[in-house]
Amino acid sequence: MADSEPEAMVRKYYELVDAGRYDDLVELFTEDVRYERPGQGAIEGREALRAFYEDERPLEEGSHEVRDLVVDGDAIAVHGSFAGRQAGEDVTFGFADFHELNDDGDAIARRYTFTDRDEV
Repeated sequence: MADSEPEAMVRKYYELVDAGRYDDLVELFTEDVRYERPGQGAIEGREALRAFYEDERPLEEGSHEVRDLVVDGDAIAVHGSFAGRQAGEDVTFGFADFHELNDDGDAIARRYTFTDRDEV
């Protein structure tokens, strides 16, 4: 069975972030995207998102493993794990991400990340 368009878009996000292709990554998001992580300030706007990934992201490198992905209309929930480097140390942790698409369903408008780490 082929991926749905929302599923393919979200899977592409993880491919691009793991590859460090941030110019392509931000094109998946609306101009006014909002990215929230508990305990950390919200990131608002595509350019702020680009700056976060290029210069501010605490995770230095690594890869995501998507274990479960559920699409419900314009909402996509992802459960998975990340293995990589943070502050010069190897890290592995689970995550739950939620993506909300814009009204046209062709870009991610909101993103939420939940982990057991203080910063991601």
